[in-house]
Amino acid sequence: MGKRLKFEVEVSDALAQEATRMGLLEPGAVQSMLREAVRTLRIERLMEARKKIAAAGLAPLTMEEIQAEIEAARSERRTDERSRAPRP
Repeated sequence: MGKRLKFEVEVSDALAQEATRMGLLEPGAVQSMLREAVRTLRIERLMEARKKIAAAGLAPLTMEEIQAEIEAARSERRTDERSRAPRP
C-alpha cells in the first residue's frame, strides 16, 4: 500500500453512532467510500469536459494528433526539468 494518511472528521453523535453500527468507520469502508467518491468526481469532470468540447464545436483529434500533443508535452517537461536542474 502507499502512503498512509490519518484524518479527523467532526460529525454529530447520532451520525457517528449510526456509522459505527453500520461499520462505515472501519478503514476498509472509509477507503471504499473515498475510492467511489473519487471515481464519481472523475466521471463527472470528464462528462463536463466532453460537454464543453462539444459546445465549442472542436473537431476530435486523431490518434496521431493526440500522440504528437503527448510528445510535445513530454519534451516541454524535460526542457523545464533540465533548466531547473542545478549546474555543476
